[in-house]
Amino acid sequence: MTGYGWADVQDEAVSASAEIKGYNSRFLDLAVYLPPFLSALEIPIRDYLAERCRRGRLEVSIRYREFNAPLAVSMNREAAKAYWKAAEETARLLGMTERPGLGMILSMDGVLETERSRDPGKARDRIMPLLERAFADFETDRRREGEHTYRDILSHVGILDRSRDFAASRGEELETILKETVKLRFEELLGDRIDENRILAETAALLVKHTISEELSRLKSHLAEFRSEAERNPSPGKKLDFLCQEINREINTIGSKAAILELSREIVTMKDALENIREQLRNVE
Repeated sequence: MTGYGWADVQDEAVSASAEIKGYNSRFLDLAVYLPPFLSALEIPIRDYLAERCRRGRLEVSIRYREFNAPLAVSMNREAAKAYWKAAEETARLLGMTERPGLGMILSMDGVLETERSRDPGKARDRIMPLLERAFADFETDRRREGEHTYRDILSHVGILDRSRDFAASRGEELETILKETVKLRFEELLGDRIDENRILAETAALLVKHTISEELSRLKSHLAEFRSEAERNPSPGKKLDFLCQEINREINTIGSKAAILELSREIVTMKDALENIREQLRNVE
């Protein structure tokens, strides 16, 4: 979502520029800064951006200046009278005979008001193409950043894949460890009077409690969906956020069932990889 775009134009009649800054945000947040006489362009600019962006805070600044626009000058009569009266009273109070000059009155704030006659339609014809150029520049910058983010996220997804495969490969070992644990407990309690069927029943009960095959299967499915969404969806951010929640749920469940030290270590690796993915997803629209 982060990026920067700029475009400008200048000739003998006009100097104008369009600047776009993009920041991370869960939702689309648009801020448009325009000269007052161009306020009617705010809605078209917002519509243009909303069609092309779904998330992020975008700040758009438009600057526009016409060199040869007709200038209209008017006098604020009330302000001129008030300044003149105040100047005369000040002179009397100080015992001065000097009267206020015209130059002094005209230099006071608000006495002379100027306004250039601008054509909003003509300004729109200049600004909208300028906005398109700035957005193209912004999009190029954003895509360049996005490619880097995409590669980094997939590298961490690869870590999750490898850790999941490692956990799946230890399934038989887990069953053996549980069976040996149950057998040792029976030997401690009953000595040589061991019921093999009872051992198998207790082992089966423990496997139901500690097996992680279902969690590993769901985790594999979530990771495959994550890759697919990242590849085919041009704006996958919200869906990837949701998938991260599901992946985290499976990792936590696997961690709570882990009965092998090496598997506990892989859980730490998986949590670290997922946290890195979540951090990078703040940059994804």
